[in-house]
Amino acid sequence: MQEYKLKRGFSPDIERMYEEIGKCFPSEIKREGDKLLVSYGVMTELSVWMDGKKLVVDTVTDASLGDDEMILDTNKRFRDFLQLATGYTAKERLKQAKKAVSK
Repeated sequence: MQEYKLKRGFSPDIERMYEEIGKCFPSEIKREGDKLLVSYGVMTELSVWMDGKKLVVDTVTDASLGDDEMILDTNKRFRDFLQLATGYTAKERLKQAKKAVSK
């Protein structure tokens, strides 16, 4: 499970997250209470929910489900989703994670 800060101007709205998931993962999105669930490629489950102003993401993957191409596609779609959802690039998210660990 991973928490992500949202960039200023990016609303912590689960409906917005639903739209962003739909843009990145051409799969059925299920709702389970305040969580959104989707599976795609080697990701058997992607769970997304809001905790106050933070995006919380939990993933379950099984690399044996696909070849290298599918693994790379799944990872790219996941990174694209995080960028659309949070407003931060992978590099910026890494920097924030390192900063959080050093505190």
